[in-house]
Amino acid sequence: AGIVATVFFQSGDAGAREPFTKAELAQQSADLIKMVKMGDDLWHDGKLGTNGLACGNCYPDAAASNAFTYPKWQSQLGAVSQFRDMINWCIEVPLAGKALDPNSKEMKALETYGYYMHRGFKLAPGEATMQHPSVEVKSGLGYP
Repeated sequence: AGIVATVFFQSGDAGAREPFTKAELAQQSADLIKMVKMGDDLWHDGKLGTNGLACGNCYPDAAASNAFTYPKWQSQLGAVSQFRDMINWCIEVPLAGKALDPNSKEMKALETYGYYMHRGFKLAPGEATMQHPSVEVKSGLGYP
């Protein structure tokens, strides 16, 4: 009782599809920038807390938040944490707000903005399939 599989290739259709069309890449880029913009708006909006403070009060452009260093041991949390855990700690403690659902669009936007500010090269659609060398940051306090 073996199974026999028959595969038919039509002439001209046997080649692999390009990973993304130009239209798909443009849409991915637009979606990414839209999410970065939403994160930027939330980062600088005092509405995440109850005392008028915003993430941007301590980290004006998210660059000093060091999103790229996560996961890591975070002393405020007493555990190995993700960037989203630290964002929620900041919302709950300094901003006196309510933690965001880690899977919410708002949390994804804040994380996207934080990571976007650290890349050191322009983010591009389809980039997850590419390899990049390490990025050396040459400016800012505490950097070489």
